[in-house]
Amino acid sequence: MQGESSRSDVWGKLGTKREEKPPKAEKVSSGGGKQKKKKWSKGKMKEKVNNLVLFDKATYDKMLTEVPKYKMITPSILSDRLRINGSLARKAIHTLMAKGLIRAISKHSTQSIYTRATNT
Repeated sequence: MQGESSRSDVWGKLGTKREEKPPKAEKVSSGGGKQKKKKWSKGKMKEKVNNLVLFDKATYDKMLTEVPKYKMITPSILSDRLRINGSLARKAIHTLMAKGLIRAISKHSTQSIYTRATNT
């Protein structure tokens, strides 16, 4: 019986409303006001580059004169320095290879590496 009475005390209180505590006195403001909720940032947008899809005369001449002097030549480097798109950079490399101005170091399906043609 002792166990039952203690159980009824515990379980009997679950259905009853709790007594509300009196509100605490408000804190004295020490400086800053109410802060706004932090907003999510939109994220940083990458700047859109406007690369050429066809050679103009100036860019083609620059490709023929300056590129064979680069120590390392890849489609990414040509695209970045000459402001041309990737497919045009690959075509430029094939043109320079055909003229014998550059030579291949490593050819991979995704990235090809070339260098300037030397006497060796």
